[in-house]
Amino acid sequence: MAGIPKNALVFVGDGRKALLLRNEGDNRFPNLKAEAVFEDQNPPTHVQGTDRPGHFIKGIVSGRRGAVEPTNWHELEEYRFTRRVARAAEEIVRSGKTTALVVVAPPRTLAQLRAALHPDVKRHIIAEIPKDLTKLPVGEIEKHIVEALASPIR
Repeated sequence: MAGIPKNALVFVGDGRKALLLRNEGDNRFPNLKAEAVFEDQNPPTHVQGTDRPGHFIKGIVSGRRGAVEPTNWHELEEYRFTRRVARAAEEIVRSGKTTALVVVAPPRTLAQLRAALHPDVKRHIIAEIPKDLTKLPVGEIEKHIVEALASPIR
């Protein structure tokens, strides 16, 4: 791939923070500008949920008990956040303001996005980059994306 097309939407997110950036430059000299920024206050699970894990009886005859895995509230909120941000990206793509979408996220968030995005929006994805770049300034994000797109193996 030659680079990030003009007016392409670049999604950079990690389940707690997401940036929707637009390329105001061209393929050779991208210039990413923030279109929207999303941040979620998501405390650790031990702060969000205090219930003890549930139990169940495995068999009437044996009477053995088993434990139910406790809910990971932190992971659940990250998933919900990713779905909310995916909806915002879908609105921009469907508005016709962009024809290309580049997605940059850690592997787990990338998988959640794949599941959350509607097929009509997925077909606009021109690249997926499995990296966490959310803590970097936009200029650094730009450099990482350009390098990843120039690399023959992604």
